[in-house]
Amino acid sequence: MKLSRIFAYTERHLYLYKRSLPRLMEVFYWPVLDLVVWGFVSIYLTRGTPRDFITLFIGALILWDILFRSQQGISVSFLEDVWSRNLLNIFVSPLSPAEYIASLLFLSVIKLLLTSTVMVTLAYVLYSFDIFLLGFPLIPLVLNLIVMGWSIGIITTALIMRFGQEAEVLAWGIALLFQPVSAVFYPVSVLPGFLKQVAFFIPSAHVFEGMRQVISKGAFPVEDLVWAAGLNIAYMTASLLFYGWNFKVVKKKGLLAKVGE
Repeated sequence: MKLSRIFAYTERHLYLYKRSLPRLMEVFYWPVLDLVVWGFVSIYLTRGTPRDFITLFIGALILWDILFRSQQGISVSFLEDVWSRNLLNIFVSPLSPAEYIASLLFLSVIKLLLTSTVMVTLAYVLYSFDIFLLGFPLIPLVLNLIVMGWSIGIITTALIMRFGQEAEVLAWGIALLFQPVSAVFYPVSVLPGFLKQVAFFIPSAHVFEGMRQVISKGAFPVEDLVWAAGLNIAYMTASLLFYGWNFKVVKKKGLLAKVGE
């Protein structure tokens, strides 16, 4: 064994990080995310553990997984076409870009139903937590999270289509970018001032604030649901326009055949 060869190959990989944002995300993104999220959870708990904290925590975990899985149902399904080198075959067929996205949305719903069933069942069996005790508010809360997940998934798909293999890491990381300001495991009041302003424009923050109202007070979170729905309509429209624009650019530059290479 020679150290020169070992260091040479190590240096080769280090050069990849020099101009690759996705690779740099792997080094810095996850530690920072963990520190921020669990740091805010710690601050929340130091102010006094709520009587219904376990219920809030498990409910938040299930609802967050709904958002995460709805996003991955789109982006990972798209990646499967990329990995199998099938993307070009799909788009030379009569299937339009709009029909392709619609099929990914349906696929996302099917996967979401399967994974959610498992989570809800395990939460009830292991922790005696019944998510359906939220009642009717559960429906608009879940729908808003699904639509937000779809918006993120469509944007992720467009970015991977445009920038290729380097952007594939976004399929697993971009949704988690919203977790600290979504106030999943703690209320928005825990966040510092500037992050509170950011959270106001994140649909999931309104959803989780609404969930806490339902569990703690039994109130129907009308204002939070209205804000979440309005923001989701705006973001879903923007994501579809972004996808359409990127598809035209990729098609014009002939990049479709190079996706995944």
